[in-house]
Amino acid sequence: MSANTDLVSGLYASFAKGDVPGVLAGLDPEIEWIEAEGFPTAGTYRGHDAVVSGVFVPLTTEWDGFSVLPDEFIDGGDTVVTLGRYTGTYKGTGKAMSCAFAHVWTLRDVSAVRFRQYVDSALVQAAMTP
Repeated sequence: MSANTDLVSGLYASFAKGDVPGVLAGLDPEIEWIEAEGFPTAGTYRGHDAVVSGVFVPLTTEWDGFSVLPDEFIDGGDTVVTLGRYTGTYKGTGKAMSCAFAHVWTLRDVSAVRFRQYVDSALVQAAMTP
């Protein structure tokens, strides 16, 4: 694995442990974070504070057991693609979900400068609908 793939893999490991400072350490302070349309946290966020408050907090407080489970890393040098699954149970409905994702990471100087999420948001929305 390259240093960039090692960094991305480490970000998932830190998130799984609830180590937000560990995640942020690998993100550029001005990161552009793009959540897919239809996902509960859809939109573009810039910088650490926006990512934490707009993405991490809702996902960890509105879902029981929300997990990001990477299965495969595709190393393209300054671009790393991660394929995996989201799982969790939406607190508002008690419904569980499991859906595939693709994440595209853009890296510069072994720091993530951009994140783009692709996901079947219909599966997530179904868990959120009473």
